[in-house]
Amino acid sequence: MTRVLLVLIVLAFFLLCIAAMWWGWRNKARRQAETLPALPAAPTELGDELLPEATGVYVSTTTDESWQDRVAVGDVGFRSEATLHLHDKGLLIDRVGATPVWIPRDAVRDAHVGQGLAGKVMLGDGLLIVRWQVENQLLDSGFRADEKEHYQEWVTALRSMAGVGGGAQ
Repeated sequence: MTRVLLVLIVLAFFLLCIAAMWWGWRNKARRQAETLPALPAAPTELGDELLPEATGVYVSTTTDESWQDRVAVGDVGFRSEATLHLHDKGLLIDRVGATPVWIPRDAVRDAHVGQGLAGKVMLGDGLLIVRWQVENQLLDSGFRADEKEHYQEWVTALRSMAGVGGGAQ
């Protein structure tokens, strides 16, 4: 009887922890929905493709307040397989099983390679991070490419869109 009671207590504690995490995520999403502007939708015509597409994993989008402050509104905070497409009109992160993330050309503020973003931390410079702006809110979106040797091309092209000189940081 004591063993069954102990298992039930551990199970109840585990379920309580899961419920608390779900509740916290839901409340964070509600708070962010009040302050974050709506993210732009991709236009039907994207223009010429400037770089060959890159495959990999979309890590997440965070606010500029902290590299760990993941956006909980919608599904942009969830990791998924993705393909990057850089066009004349902006950057399209085409995610598998999730809505695409569209970053218009005039919203791009900077790009660099880095070690981490909410949900993914790695040794060296393993992530392509794009800083962009929607209304008055700066956001960072991270992507881990299958072929990291092309990061410099992406950083240069994105920084050119943003009007920032130089290459990788």
